[in-house]
Amino acid sequence: MFLLTLALLAPAAPIRPVAQDHVVVARSAHPDKNPLYNPTLLALPNGRLVAGYALSNKHDRKNTTGAALGMHYLTSDDHGLTWTERAVLRTGQARLFLANGILYALGSSKLAISRSTDNGNTWSVPVPLSTLPNWHQSATNYLRSNGFIYLVLERAPAREINAHVPGDLAPVLLRAKETDDLTRPEAWTFSSELPFKDALPGYRDNLPQLNHFGIPFFPMNFPDATTVPSHTPKKPLRVAPPGWLEANIAQITDPNHYWFDPKQKTFHVLLRASGAPSNYAALCKFTENPDGSLTPSLETVPSGKKILYIPMPGGHMRFHITHDPKTGLYWLLGSQSTDSMTRADKLPPERFGTPVNERHRLVLHFSKNLVDWCFAAVVAIGPSPKQARHYAAMDIDGDDLVILSRSGDADALNAHDGNLITFHRIKNFRDLAY
Repeated sequence: MFLLTLALLAPAAPIRPVAQDHVVVARSAHPDKNPLYNPTLLALPNGRLVAGYALSNKHDRKNTTGAALGMHYLTSDDHGLTWTERAVLRTGQARLFLANGILYALGSSKLAISRSTDNGNTWSVPVPLSTLPNWHQSATNYLRSNGFIYLVLERAPAREINAHVPGDLAPVLLRAKETDDLTRPEAWTFSSELPFKDALPGYRDNLPQLNHFGIPFFPMNFPDATTVPSHTPKKPLRVAPPGWLEANIAQITDPNHYWFDPKQKTFHVLLRASGAPSNYAALCKFTENPDGSLTPSLETVPSGKKILYIPMPGGHMRFHITHDPKTGLYWLLGSQSTDSMTRADKLPPERFGTPVNERHRLVLHFSKNLVDWCFAAVVAIGPSPKQARHYAAMDIDGDDLVILSRSGDADALNAHDGNLITFHRIKNFRDLAY
């Protein structure tokens, strides 16, 4: 009994990153001009890993468009130790997905899509799926259900805000039958659109009806940005009105869940909550109607009240959700905030943007219901706030979780505009659940 008591009183081992070691998949030759963005990653059934990232010319003075130079696609046949570049596609930021054994890459520029029938060795010429403008996406997840592929991008139906796009954006659910040729525009069904500024009453009057939640965190100045003092007095921060972006999709299959749909025609979408305090995500849902159309709306709680914001670790930054069919758990990879209440003008010079934009701590959580998230592990921590580990994509590779991170080292321009893409592996990740 005495030994048992001592064991219970013994201090626990400190938490250490489980995937601090990494492989550098890509490095920018000109960190001041060409940051690396949008990592996307798939683990194929044959053991091959396929990855992609965007090389940007955002800071190149010779370029006036700010467009991506291209999405670079690579493969690895030795579990991520070495990588071979296979193609560069000029589609804007894209995400990889797998349907009926065929690889696809869907870009945000005109929704240009390409496919590979040889596990990523070669790729077809990208084909536009839409003539509509103002598409946006990050390489978030996708869903396979009942023989269909579902994924969510965002679009700005009308650019009304004179600052940044999150408040203008509407999540758009795309659906296609897995067995179709998904490079054909007619294979896809597009949902109707619900822009954030239409989902939140009082938005255009700068009086969003969300009292007692601290949203928006900074003063709102629709349709313009608000300026906030920074640690560089001559360069105040511009803060856009709140919004949502970088959507992940999930389907609830637990019949005991309040939001369970027995017809399995409801899809929940969790988005980064821009302009909110730390650790809130935005939430909406899509209903698949009898005629096949897809309608967005806000979810309700048992009282009948609508829910737009939902607590989520790292929901204030880009995150990635992966469902594990073996355990039924949802896994969440995102950024950890440690000092979002430090005044912006008091932050160290290496910090980027507002206090909520901390980007160098990548963490993992799990959940059985998409609402209650349990801490699983710290994945990786950059040596300084400037050296990011963020905007990561992940996939399940057997018993492991494989991760591709938008990262930086001491040569990075800043925490947002990193110069590295790094690969990480968490072995036996299911052992982290408890």
